[in-house]
Amino acid sequence: MTTKELDTRGKRCPQPIQAIITTMHETAPGDVLLVRADCPTFEDDVTRWCARSGKTLLAINNDGGAFVAQIQV
Repeated sequence: MTTKELDTRGKRCPQPIQAIITTMHETAPGDVLLVRADCPTFEDDVTRWCARSGKTLLAINNDGGAFVAQIQV
């Protein structure tokens, strides 16, 4: 299992989710994707996307103005 980082700061909805979808094609099952985003709707967007796509949202935190989400592929 590896962790891949994705920085989507500066992008607005729906760009962070689109970047996650693109990056998912480059990761192996069981890997963790660490996503940083400052889009104000990101927390809700990524929570809903994970639920719809069957991915596991391990954690989401606010790290000084940016959200940090951990998604298991």
